[in-house]
Amino acid sequence: MESVYLETSFISYLVARASRDIIVAWHQQTTQDWWDNRRSQFENCLSQVVIDEASAGDPDRAGE
Repeated sequence: MESVYLETSFISYLVARASRDIIVAWHQQTTQDWWDNRRSQFENCLSQVVIDEASAGDPDRAGE
């Protein structure tokens, strides 16, 4: 199985509230679609740096 390393922006798009900005909303939707439909085809990996960055954000969202 191939590995995919997820970066902080991916995690942010995945858990953020829906944006009114059309470009950001598109990124959010594309990210959610990949997560729902493609993630099972890969070994999904996060570095400790990504975990630390995501943990430093909104505490409610970081838990997700």
